[in-house]
Amino acid sequence: MYDWLLALHILSAAALVAAVVLYSVLILGTRGLDRPSEVVRYFRLARVGDVLMPIGALGVLIFGIWLAIDVEAYQVWDGWVIAAIVLWFIFGGVGSRLGKLYNGARDRARKLVAEGRDEPDAELRKVMTSQTGLILHLTAVLLVILFFVVMIYKPGA
Repeated sequence: MYDWLLALHILSAAALVAAVVLYSVLILGTRGLDRPSEVVRYFRLARVGDVLMPIGALGVLIFGIWLAIDVEAYQVWDGWVIAAIVLWFIFGGVGSRLGKLYNGARDRARKLVAEGRDEPDAELRKVMTSQTGLILHLTAVLLVILFFVVMIYKPGA
């Protein structure tokens, strides 16, 4: 059972990392764009991340807790397990804010394209050059790195 749980936990982590990498490419690739059709074209790729992110995030949490329960050497209340769970919740909060910001831009771009308005849009440009979006994304990347540090070194174990 341990091998299966560990494999599923690692596959979930891989899905999460793949989604974060994809979103990184999208955020950097769309930085400064203000033409709705270009933004829509980039955000079509986000569909893959939109599938991978919840699978990875939920899988990491569920299989990680299951591993902590299943393996005698670990407990759910071990400091490093609690740290990982806290990081997971923070990551979720950051991801939620980030999603609202960029999904709003995606929806605006789609609406403008549907209306036949493909001229540069100041409001779209504002979101696509947003320091807030960039900082939130870098925070999410840092949190994923911290996940790995906690999982590899298991501080306090």
